[in-house]
Amino acid sequence: MPASAAWHAHVMEAGDNGVAGFDVATIDAWLPSVSGATGPFTWTRLEGGHSNLTYLIVDADNREFVIRRPPQGELLPKAHDMWREYRIIDGLWPTPVPVAEPVSYQDDRSLCEAHFYVMGKVDGNALYTGEEVAALLDAPARKRAGESFVDTLAALHSIAPEDVGLGDLGRPDGYVARQLKTWYGSWTASVGDADYDDARTHSLHELLSTKIPEQGEGRVVHGDFGPHNCLFLSDGSLSAVLDWEIATLGDPLADIAYSINAWTEPGDNIAEGVDAPTVLEGFPSRQDLMERYAAATGADLSLMPYYRAFNWFKTACIVHGVYARYRAGKKSTEGVDMDLLHTRIGIALDNADTLAADIL
Repeated sequence: MPASAAWHAHVMEAGDNGVAGFDVATIDAWLPSVSGATGPFTWTRLEGGHSNLTYLIVDADNREFVIRRPPQGELLPKAHDMWREYRIIDGLWPTPVPVAEPVSYQDDRSLCEAHFYVMGKVDGNALYTGEEVAALLDAPARKRAGESFVDTLAALHSIAPEDVGLGDLGRPDGYVARQLKTWYGSWTASVGDADYDDARTHSLHELLSTKIPEQGEGRVVHGDFGPHNCLFLSDGSLSAVLDWEIATLGDPLADIAYSINAWTEPGDNIAEGVDAPTVLEGFPSRQDLMERYAAATGADLSLMPYYRAFNWFKTACIVHGVYARYRAGKKSTEGVDMDLLHTRIGIALDNADTLAADIL
């Protein structure tokens, strides 16, 4: 997402015809009407993360905005839904969940050939590697980062979706069953292109499908809530949650389990050479995070082994699909470590299999 310092920036002055996907003069003339911004404006291309076209716009008073639209060209029917992203941050903006300030969503084709939205820019850094974290956060700040990370997810799961206009974001019931069907289908459909199958995927799918816990009340689930999708200030406080593209209504226990899986600890089974950010001294343990979440929400986390195994299974299927698309030539492999992708699939299945022993 655009506010992360990890994005590569290419600066263009207003009027630069190098801005893809937007008519700069049209947007410059329109933006003050919805934001109070003052021209002239400087546009900066933010590259990385997702294929959506994303720019930082800075006005004459150094106010910063982010404008975002789908990529150019033919798109899948439900992909790159700008309205869905915008309505989520708009709904959550008044709540304790920190998000970028929603400014305006537009589907006026006189302004742009595609729908787009504008939000405020948020200061902070996503946590990608231990090397980056060591330079950004001292040990006390790492402790606070872990606490604010789980407190934010607890706050999200404490919100009734209908109270923030998100009651129709998705089907709240049957979340895990639908996810299992979707991602197992992805795995089986990708076996040919990937030239890779694993018997554990099929046995895990059977086990997980027969042991689905009874779901409690549906909540907004982020779907990819990890340190890489949150911005943190230098004191460790969480300034914004990013990347709401796959958020829906579902089982909050599946959401917290994903986050727990994403919180790597020393000694975990991870790919060689991966510099996980949360292994550094000062970060809370996964157990600390789960206890804090349970205290904040009252949730019963006794079935965490199931939900964590489910998420590792899902991760294996997702990476397997990506690997298959690369091998089939459907995506450029330039700069992609195919061996690492293959290794990640196996590690995810290893972790799912280990956790599955606790749910038999």
